[in-house]
Amino acid sequence: MKKNLFLLFTLIFLLSSCKKEETVANTESSDAVVTGTDSSATLKVPAAPVPNTIMTEAFVKNLATSIYGWAWPMVNIHNRVETFKALPGPIYGEGILPLAPPNHLCMLTDYIKPQERAVACPNQDVVYGLATLDLTKGPVVVQVPDFGDRFWVYQVCNQRTDGFASLGKMYGTKPGFYLLAANDWKGTVPDGIISVFKCPTSRGVVIPRVFQSDDPSDKKAIQPLISQIGLYPLSDYDGKPKTTDWTKLKSTPPPAKGEKGETKWVKPEIFFDQLGAILKEVPPMHGEEAFYAQMQALLDAVNKDPKLKAIATNAAIEAEKNYVTPLFQFQNVGYPVKYNWTTQRNGAQFGYDYLTRLSCAKANIFVNKPFETRYFYQDRDEAGTRLNGSNKYTVTFASGQLPPVKGFWSLTLYNTEHFFAPNSLNRYSLGTKNKNLKKNADGSLTLYVQSTPPSEDKMSNWLPAPKEVFSLYIRCYWPEEAVLNDSWNPPAVIKAI
Repeated sequence: MKKNLFLLFTLIFLLSSCKKEETVANTESSDAVVTGTDSSATLKVPAAPVPNTIMTEAFVKNLATSIYGWAWPMVNIHNRVETFKALPGPIYGEGILPLAPPNHLCMLTDYIKPQERAVACPNQDVVYGLATLDLTKGPVVVQVPDFGDRFWVYQVCNQRTDGFASLGKMYGTKPGFYLLAANDWKGTVPDGIISVFKCPTSRGVVIPRVFQSDDPSDKKAIQPLISQIGLYPLSDYDGKPKTTDWTKLKSTPPPAKGEKGETKWVKPEIFFDQLGAILKEVPPMHGEEAFYAQMQALLDAVNKDPKLKAIATNAAIEAEKNYVTPLFQFQNVGYPVKYNWTTQRNGAQFGYDYLTRLSCAKANIFVNKPFETRYFYQDRDEAGTRLNGSNKYTVTFASGQLPPVKGFWSLTLYNTEHFFAPNSLNRYSLGTKNKNLKKNADGSLTLYVQSTPPSEDKMSNWLPAPKEVFSLYIRCYWPEEAVLNDSWNPPAVIKAI
């Protein structure tokens, strides 16, 4: 009898423990703020490597390579925040890019211009804004106007480039004020704040996106909404909506010679000088404690031994060339689907998927969560040959097979550096925003991707290409379930004979 009771009590204890662990795990993936967690549930971490353990050249090189790939996205965000600290206030960098000091916002008033080089793979479907976060300085207030029927979403990502807040049309977000704060912030939430979102890292990025069609009247209609979008320190909050006339901002002069590729935000030569700061700004996720111990041990060793540091630095330089750079090609991003398209379904919620996080950060950083936006990438035609402007291509969506979305969709063309290719029409994408696309007699829609103009009756469906290598990119904002579960796929890119 006693034995049976003992077994029963043991079973109850184990079940309750499992239930408790399940509850903790579920809350970690939620945007909701959780309080009153039981600190006694903290796991006991095994011992770290013993100080002064001899490290061979091969060990340092291999571990340094892994660390470089893991930390690359976080260093990218770190350096953006550091760069923007010097700004006196919101300003248009080179007359193009919305910039502001950390914890402040700058909004564009129209589509991003083709000369932009700070963030690869921009789109001309939305009006962008940009704010970097340094939550060690305190919480920030995010202001959401009433967008009515217009599509909008605010990307709010931490230093890992994972989303930590849900603000957008697809979430039914109400107009008003929201608070972004560090995980350890314990201040008082003032009246008027609808929700609080806690960030697991000390730094992050907020990028408002507001849909705008190509109708000139829509550009005018969107301006009052843009002026009501705001982000500022909690100390500036008074419960009253603030408006900003973004058209009155100053601009810095354009560069003497435009850059071809994205700004180099990560420099391998100084990577190990920055790694210590990254480890402090980005606490380990559950399960990463052992890797953090290894990184800290290596960092301690290279800081004491110039020879080891040189080996680690050279490994970082080689990793940038041989490990990171190939991930810039879309054919190496995510996983393959039909007709040589590739995609990923864990954007902005990468978790332990370090490879996809790195490839997205290199090829097209600041992707939204899949429920907000699903992306499809293309470097090749149906036959598997690299897309090149010396050829002509068609992309035909069968009748009833346009991207199934509740927001909008677009097909964008990028040059070899994943930026817009200048053309006579100043046209870089086609999709929902275009009101004059012509369908075929059977209800299908054919888009013409080529460097020379098609016949006049096809001009509205022409996506101009450069004469050299290029890539295509489909965005599905607020996608339907068919897009999310891969049962819908973009059509083939067919080379004209």
